Amino acid sequence: QVQLVQSGGGLVQAGGSLGLSCAASGNIFGINTMGWYRQAPGKQRELVASITSGGRTNYADSVKGRFTISRDDAKNTVYLQMNSLKPEDTAVYTCNADLLITGAAMNRRYWGQGTQVTVSS
Repeated sequence: QVQLVQSGGGLVQAGGSLGLSCAASGNIFGINTMGWYRQAPGKQRELVASITSGGRTNYADSVKGRFTISRDDAKNTVYLQMNSLKPEDTAVYTCNADLLITGAAMNRRYWGQGTQVTVSS
């Protein structure tokens, strides 16, 4: 059974830093794009950052220069380092990964359980 398990999150003051991690486990043959999404109350879920298997990254304009996404394929893990946090970064953050499962013919997208990040003024 494949799953993504997140860790990190919590409460931090504006200007502070916080790190998130997301580890995939199961019968994984390969990992393609991995990323982080967030959703604030009353708003649509938005892509925060993504990283391809080749290391190419993409960031939302609102987090460029402050957040860094990285991955460790040996650990099947994606990370999000968040610096210079602002109150508007407050949201539930959820990781995702496009995985090729052993014995399967196609990639499938999997999601973590989500974690709350709250940035106080």
